[in-house]
Amino acid sequence: MTEQDLQLTLPDGTADAVLFTPDADHPLPGILFIPDIGSIRDTKRQMARRLAAESYVVLMPNEFYRTSRPPVFSFPRKSGDPATTQRIAELSAPLTPEALGKDLAVYLDTLAAHTSGKKIGVVGFCIGGGIALRAAAVRPDLVAAVASFHGGGLYKANSPASPHLVLPKVNARLYFGHATDDKSMDADAIMELVKALKAWGGRFESEIYEGSHHGWTVPDNPAYNQPQAERAYAKLIELFRETLS
Repeated sequence: MTEQDLQLTLPDGTADAVLFTPDADHPLPGILFIPDIGSIRDTKRQMARRLAAESYVVLMPNEFYRTSRPPVFSFPRKSGDPATTQRIAELSAPLTPEALGKDLAVYLDTLAAHTSGKKIGVVGFCIGGGIALRAAAVRPDLVAAVASFHGGGLYKANSPASPHLVLPKVNARLYFGHATDDKSMDADAIMELVKALKAWGGRFESEIYEGSHHGWTVPDNPAYNQPQAERAYAKLIELFRETLS
């Protein structure tokens, strides 16, 4: 497998990214891997590398390039810590729907150039869950599947920036794995998201991973839950195997 660090030219600047390409003698489907608020780091490289080993070309960008190159945190992240809260705000503030639309077009087109017309899947974690959903609306004829794990803010009532509002433009099959007692996506928000998904009418699955908390799929997160993380990974591989060709 080849692991290549890239510098992607975008309308608003240059983004670090990593491209994972398995050794193969034929074109492979692509996966756009949107990391959590910690962006590109060893843990996320390991997760993306594992996914690529399933015979996918994987592109992992630093979606926070407007604010910082990796590492985007210069100190340990701690939930509820004022410095962590402030840094999260700094990183996420520039990610407006308009900005993300421009970014995702470049990410997807870059990946498509390495997959010879194959369909693309997208997976996002934490803040990346909503970004992954937006990707399906940016290139609806290219993105065949989207998965979100402990995605935050997928449904924001009365907000024109809520990710669920892109659903009418989406053709992909969708999967949402939610945490228990997640302040960034509570039970009411999950219920409203499911209502919106049913009104959308496409194929989707939404489930709560009981006993798992925000960040449970990521090994360097204090909430990491290995058995549930493995179950989530199995669901992800099932989704991509059934939708990508």
